[in-house]
Amino acid sequence: MDFDVIVLGSGPGGYVTAIRASQLGLKTAIVEKESLGGVCLNWGCIPTKALLKSANVFEYIKHAADYGIEVKESNANFENIVKRSRDVANGMSKGVQFLMKKNKIEVIMGTGKVKPGKAIEVTAEDGSTKTITAKHIIIATGARSRTLPNLPQDGKKIIGYREAMNQKSMPKKMVIVGSGAIGSEFAYFYNAMGTDVTLVEYMDNIVPVEDEDISKQLGRSFKKAGINVMTSAEVTKVDTSGKDCKVHIKTKKGEEVIDCDIVISAVGVVANIENIGLESVGIVTDKGKIQVNEYYETNIPGYYAIGDCVPGQALAHVASAEGITCVEKIAGHNPEPIDYNNIPGCTYCSPEIASVGYTEKAAKEAGYELKVGKFPFSASGKASAAGHKDGFVKVIYDAKYGELLGAHMIGANVTEMIAELVVARKLETTGHEILKAVHPHPTMSEAVMEATAEAYGEVIHI
Repeated sequence: MDFDVIVLGSGPGGYVTAIRASQLGLKTAIVEKESLGGVCLNWGCIPTKALLKSANVFEYIKHAADYGIEVKESNANFENIVKRSRDVANGMSKGVQFLMKKNKIEVIMGTGKVKPGKAIEVTAEDGSTKTITAKHIIIATGARSRTLPNLPQDGKKIIGYREAMNQKSMPKKMVIVGSGAIGSEFAYFYNAMGTDVTLVEYMDNIVPVEDEDISKQLGRSFKKAGINVMTSAEVTKVDTSGKDCKVHIKTKKGEEVIDCDIVISAVGVVANIENIGLESVGIVTDKGKIQVNEYYETNIPGYYAIGDCVPGQALAHVASAEGITCVEKIAGHNPEPIDYNNIPGCTYCSPEIASVGYTEKAAKEAGYELKVGKFPFSASGKASAAGHKDGFVKVIYDAKYGELLGAHMIGANVTEMIAELVVARKLETTGHEILKAVHPHPTMSEAVMEATAEAYGEVIHI
């Protein structure tokens, strides 16, 4: 065998897996067809955060007078904002190149296909092929933007997330279909830049995977910001034959047609499992995902899969954790399987959303008797001082044992606050322990303690 481990795909699942494998003394290679870092670093998590930061700064300038500062004139240079985002992404990708060299991982550029006999055939850009072998092959091919039959992406008028972050000029009017993390982040960004945005969601609430209280609050915040939010609505077709897009939207009141420059399809992702050789090896898939056990082994010995191409949350931090668990098991360690009910989810629009564990509805359906506490940021000294009073922290405890079942936050910087609750749940912390852990004042994070106090009838500041 040429290697101990070959990883197919270099996203946050693949490159992290390769580094951990190398740390564990395994001779490792990684195969990548485009750019090191995959979608996350190049076209996803990182460049979108750069765009959103530009939107934050622009909003601060527009509301400078609220902070006693006079700014005579400000304009958003859309081209430069996009360029900054691309520069950030390129810098991160170069950082991954450095990490590959530092960890003595062989990088093989080209399109990889798994073959029987623990092999991968790599086709380079010039069409030449070579076959490499390893004791263990880990598939980390990720996912791409899902395309719906009634919303075919043409890359110009109907676009996915990739084109949405690389526009040459700012659209005047836009319809975004799907209000998950991707759709909501782009709705916030383009609205902040000055685009007229309509956000269309098929379900009854936007960000439908979140706790209902969070969804309703974001809906209110978006409407206040001037975003046209349409729920229980379905895009039936888009007519792109003219200069503009004519978006036909079916609602409870009937059909509505909205004219716009561009439509963003943000209706989820689909795993990249086609044309990578799964059938030739006999690897089992179901519902568009590779089937694996709790240590990411497929049905064929020596072949593994992690990240967006396997069942579970399609999140960068999940892919990284899965890859680490997978190679630690390969190396003979005894890692603990991942608890998929303790994975934080973050959405980086404004206000931000962060959550972990059960929603209130899911906790009730699971049969728990609950103690629920909410603390609004309107009662937080730090939030008032910062001018960010929108949102709240909501915590859900089991009334019988005090177990922290879930936490849901919406507000400024809450994506930086959620880790406290993830660690608390991992350590099986009770509500009383969080309540008696002294939180610093004034901070946004003390809202966690205050919400817990509210759940137990001891709240001071509301």
